[in-house]
Amino acid sequence: MDHTTLAMLVSILFVCFHVVKYSFSSHSKKPSQLPPGPKPLPIFGNIFELGEKPHRSFTRLAKIYGPLINLKLGSVTTIVVSSSEVAKEMFLKNDQALANRTIPDSVRAGNHDKLSMSWLPVSEKWRNFRKISAVQLLSTQRLDASQSLRQAKVQQLLEYVLECSKKGQPVDIGRAAFTTSLNLLSNTFFSMELAHHSSSSSQEFKQLMWCIMEEIGRPNYADFFPILGYVDPFGIRRRLAAYFDKLIVVFQEIIRARQKARSTNSSTAMATNDVLDTLLNLYQENELSMDEINHLLIDIFDAGTDTTASTMEWAMAELVKNPEIMLKAETEIKQALGNDPSLIIQESDIAKLPYLQAIVKETLRLHPPTVFLLPRKAEVDVELYGYVVPKNAQVLVNLWAIGRDPKVWNDPEMFSPERFLDDGSGCKNIDVKGRDFQLLPFGSGKRICPGLTLAYRMLNLMLAALLHSFNWKLQDGMSSKDLDMDEKFGITLQKVKPLQLIPIPNK
Repeated sequence: MDHTTLAMLVSILFVCFHVVKYSFSSHSKKPSQLPPGPKPLPIFGNIFELGEKPHRSFTRLAKIYGPLINLKLGSVTTIVVSSSEVAKEMFLKNDQALANRTIPDSVRAGNHDKLSMSWLPVSEKWRNFRKISAVQLLSTQRLDASQSLRQAKVQQLLEYVLECSKKGQPVDIGRAAFTTSLNLLSNTFFSMELAHHSSSSSQEFKQLMWCIMEEIGRPNYADFFPILGYVDPFGIRRRLAAYFDKLIVVFQEIIRARQKARSTNSSTAMATNDVLDTLLNLYQENELSMDEINHLLIDIFDAGTDTTASTMEWAMAELVKNPEIMLKAETEIKQALGNDPSLIIQESDIAKLPYLQAIVKETLRLHPPTVFLLPRKAEVDVELYGYVVPKNAQVLVNLWAIGRDPKVWNDPEMFSPERFLDDGSGCKNIDVKGRDFQLLPFGSGKRICPGLTLAYRMLNLMLAALLHSFNWKLQDGMSSKDLDMDEKFGITLQKVKPLQLIPIPNK
């Protein structure tokens, strides 16, 4: 029996089962306890409400039903949080009960859900991963010690942009930012580069990362009807397993070379003392398995490259679209650091650039790195915002909607960094560390992104360097009003049309 026939038979059985289940359960539930939401269709529920851009669809529904809505996606009860008020109550009062994940069928590929810090349930193993990440991999001390590595990679970015300028070539901002982010991470972790601006390797790596993010974020009928996961009818899990394997091959080549160097006590191995050495020490002490190391690296490189590059691309797109804001940022940099464009900006200089930091925050508000926080799961019935989130329900936090809530943000669709300065809007002291629920680009609570400090440093440093050394314009006499700001949906939101800009060196 082939997979297609089997999938059809399983689907038919599943539909029959749920017709019976729906007819009985619909009379026994107390709908008044659940948050409001659109009436579900039999079997399929509200699947057809998703559309191609679920973040926008859910935002429209929130305007009708309120900031906490109940949807039935197939057999899965899904609760969507769409306001900072509800998010605050969720994270301050119910973080423990909602700390575990609903596992998408796709991330079961290669047992990623059992090996990944992002998807593991709160447990001793998960706590050990978090401790290793916070103390040994991404601590402030570790990041401070590796500043010079990141500085060198940003300098390479500027040299590449200068080369493009001399040749009269546009710079693909997303691609250049991705290569820089990838090398920032690979130098911090491996003391080596994984890509070069002038080669195709970074584009291939970027495509691989986007494919992973796209497959995990793609609406999947096996998530709505879990029984379909047995046959993976659309091949999502199989494709994701292949992408994971490609990444692991890259990591294992680096790891085996380092193990060989360490075994011979070579000068190369003695000189590194980087994150990989830390991981291999933990491996030798039986605190981490090699599979866990592989999947930890998948998590970190996946979360730390594509999301950072995408945010940089959105930031530059907004600045080109709003040239008066770009001019203010350039003026601030000159006043704080001087007019010499050859001056190398340091991470320590960012504290002197509040307007630049406001630009990064405003970009994260309008274009969050992930439109939904990774899904939570209710371990018990949870009272939230006066309603009941039932046990086993999936909980999604719609960051895209929270960042555009007109009850919180004045002119929410407008790109206005001034809102994060002392302009009377009350947003001056809002930061991105998970304590201000109007702005949660890296999450909050137990599952907050452990790499937020590194990501925030990288974003500010790259943006400051590009604005300090170059002026930027659209190619072919294109008007900023005509700039395409359309996005394509995945775990990250990427620009449909890559941003190509002409760099002009500052003098």
